[in-house]
Amino acid sequence: MISRVAVVPHPPLLVPELVGGAVAETQAVRAACLAAARDLRAHDVDWTAVAADPTGPRVLENVVGSFLGFGVDVPVALAEGASSVEPALPLPALVAGWLREQVGARSVRVHLVPPDLPTAECVALGASLGGRALLVLGDGSHRHGEQAVGRPDDRAEPFDEAVREALVHADTEALKALDPVQADELGAAGRAAWQVLAGVPGAWRCTRSEFSAPFGVGYHVAVWEA
Repeated sequence: MISRVAVVPHPPLLVPELVGGAVAETQAVRAACLAAARDLRAHDVDWTAVAADPTGPRVLENVVGSFLGFGVDVPVALAEGASSVEPALPLPALVAGWLREQVGARSVRVHLVPPDLPTAECVALGASLGGRALLVLGDGSHRHGEQAVGRPDDRAEPFDEAVREALVHADTEALKALDPVQADELGAAGRAAWQVLAGVPGAWRCTRSEFSAPFGVGYHVAVWEA
């Protein structure tokens, strides 16, 4: 039964080799994600993970991939001793593997769901997940301020504030109430994964929570314990 959860974003900028001279500018979000991952590692060395990706639904485990498609050949593995190569490992799985390696977890089994998965199906998946430690990967809106992808949207701030509040209070009903259409319009790639989390049973409390949007994208980091 899942009894600890780490919520993190999955931008490539978490990996220092991918950001060159901007390592200092990206350090705060990287440090927050690694701290959450260490909390998860302290609970269990084998993780379940969930994220949204257009290649879903599928499950990835015991494979090796690389960030080469994002500019630098930084190899990562989803498990210790994995040797089977997945040439186009999706970004959320790459970040899950990178976090696993950074904090010394043994394995991560990544469930990828379609970004448009309906809320009810997200919740149902959450109720069925196994393991003791869950990594939830997903970015907030990418329409914050002048650095927004495409154009800024005044709805981005209240949307991500609602997510932040839901995570701070471990409020699964608030996560279920997120509007998939609005999330899509705001480029909030984490919506489906957060709603999978909303389906995981437990009497949750939040022990860590941070939010930032330094590059026009909302980055949520949280840890829940049951």
